[in-house]
Amino acid sequence: MNAIEKDLLLKIADLHGVPEGAYNIRGNGESLGRNTTANVDIVSKTDGKSGIDIFIKPDTKKESVHIPVIISKIGHQELVYNDFHIGENADVVIVAGCGIHNHGGGNEVSRHDGVHTFYVGKNAKVKYVEKHYGEGDGNGANVMNPETVVYLDEGARMEMETTQIKGIDSTKRITKAVLKSGANFIVKEKLYTHGKQEADTDFVIEMDGEGCRADVMSRSVAADCSKQRFVSTMNGNAPCYGHTECDAIIMHDASVTAAPCLSANHVDAELIHEAAIGKIAGEQLIKLMTLGLTEKEAEEQILRGFLN
Repeated sequence: MNAIEKDLLLKIADLHGVPEGAYNIRGNGESLGRNTTANVDIVSKTDGKSGIDIFIKPDTKKESVHIPVIISKIGHQELVYNDFHIGENADVVIVAGCGIHNHGGGNEVSRHDGVHTFYVGKNAKVKYVEKHYGEGDGNGANVMNPETVVYLDEGARMEMETTQIKGIDSTKRITKAVLKSGANFIVKEKLYTHGKQEADTDFVIEMDGEGCRADVMSRSVAADCSKQRFVSTMNGNAPCYGHTECDAIIMHDASVTAAPCLSANHVDAELIHEAAIGKIAGEQLIKLMTLGLTEKEAEEQILRGFLN
């Protein structure tokens, strides 16, 4: 990898080099490295689709899987399918993400579309971390469209942390989940847009099992003339608990839309939605400025705290 690719890898996966454990590093449509372990196998797809299958054995504990994607080739566009098969009682961490460096000086579009499907076995636990980041000279567009599909078996738990750091001109983020009895699905989304960027987020959660639970929390900042749209659909089809929360800070001439849809299809389905959209409070700025910060520094401090 060259210096640009190494820097992208650091930003999206906190990697200074080759990670320990199982990994698959993809760069400009090709494999830059792969490693498997006794409990984690990674194989290329054989059905004509681009992507990989990750198999994690039952009872696997304290192992990690890294599958970052980097794009540094001008105008490179791809669609990738990654399927995760997680055995019963496993407890693992999966780190993904995509970084794009579009430095063409022209108007070419660099684009990564990724479909990640998780089949999480009974009583298994998964922490999934995904970061998206883009950079370049400001002429060519960086586009990312991640789709995550989750099937949680009985008693399974998945915690999903997604972050769009900066530099993504257009993104459509789709997350779908189906929960069986006792399953638990937690999502923490952080999103920042600026300039003329646009970001759409869509959640569809099917709560089919008794005692299952879903918590979807989104925090976002929309600056300049950017546009954000947040849609969450929760279908309570059994005795369950579902909660969605959308908190957004709007700045300058940006726009933010939050559209919840709750559907209780069982008398014991408890579903809650919270949404708040507003600007930075003036008293917050004043308080920090009295401590010696400039208005811009105070604003940046507030935004960092909000998105952390």
